[in-house]
Amino acid sequence: MKRINITTGVLLVYLLVMCVWGWPGKQPDPDWVQYFSVLGVSLFVIFLLRYLQVKRMKMRKKWKEENETK
Repeated sequence: MKRINITTGVLLVYLLVMCVWGWPGKQPDPDWVQYFSVLGVSLFVIFLLRYLQVKRMKMRKKWKEENETK
């Protein structure tokens, strides 16, 4: 579980850096909808990846336990 937390943390820090770097506030006509849409989709993908990693880890643990009992 520690690896999953590290992966998620690194991706969130990366997203934060990209959000700050790409801040459209100083442009004459900022496109806020696109900025927050990309931010939202990126967060969704990061947490979907986390969910799939946790699910995969649980399935591996279950398969490992089943193989040990045989």
